[in-house]
Amino acid sequence: MKKLKNFFKDYWITALIILLMVLSYKYISDRKLISPMMFPNIGLIGKAFYDNRQNALINVASSFQLLAPSILITLVLALGIGFLMGLHEKLRKVLYPIVYAFSCVPSILLSPFVVLLSPSMWWASIIMIVYGCVWATLFATITGIQTIDKRYLGNAATLELRGWKRFIRVILPAASPAILAGFVNSLRSSFVMLVYAEMYGAQYGLGFYVKRYSTLGIYENVWGGFLFMVFILIIVMTIFEKIKNHILRWAM
Repeated sequence: MKKLKNFFKDYWITALIILLMVLSYKYISDRKLISPMMFPNIGLIGKAFYDNRQNALINVASSFQLLAPSILITLVLALGIGFLMGLHEKLRKVLYPIVYAFSCVPSILLSPFVVLLSPSMWWASIIMIVYGCVWATLFATITGIQTIDKRYLGNAATLELRGWKRFIRVILPAASPAILAGFVNSLRSSFVMLVYAEMYGAQYGLGFYVKRYSTLGIYENVWGGFLFMVFILIIVMTIFEKIKNHILRWAM
């Protein structure tokens, strides 16, 4: 009961803002102030959301079959390259301009080349998602290592911590707040890239679902798919925030 009270105490303003948004949409749709086709009645959206729930779950499963390996590859690349560049100054000076230049190229511009050179559309989607998400975690890893307090490294030297032990017990914990903050941004970007990849190269998935019904002009299904996508994103981000807070429980 106490947790519930604290929850409402923290988020009652958020709830009011969401309620205001819903009422504003209802006012617009009921009075047909904007295109009734694109802004259907809330009842129609609710019905579409409920009627397509099984189809939506199939699309979610398909999306996570793309998202899970993409996030794993993103972490491996970002942490591997990031730690190497962060720990070795000479390597960082050589590679940083190249990495920065590639990060400035929009993934959409590379999509024709990726689709042409990939062995399948599944791999093309994976590459596009990874390319669009890897930079935030990579730069956060480099920055996290560069900003480690020298006193930590001095204390490690005093305790004669070297090599792997120094990395695990000092460098990784000290850099983890920055790394996890960067990964949050990568996780958000992964959903954006996932939807983009599914819109143009998939037969299932949340992006495919929204694109299909927008093409058909059935906007109550588009809104239902959009709301379902937001709902899934909130669940994923909430779970990750819990994990992050547990990992960083020593930090303020």
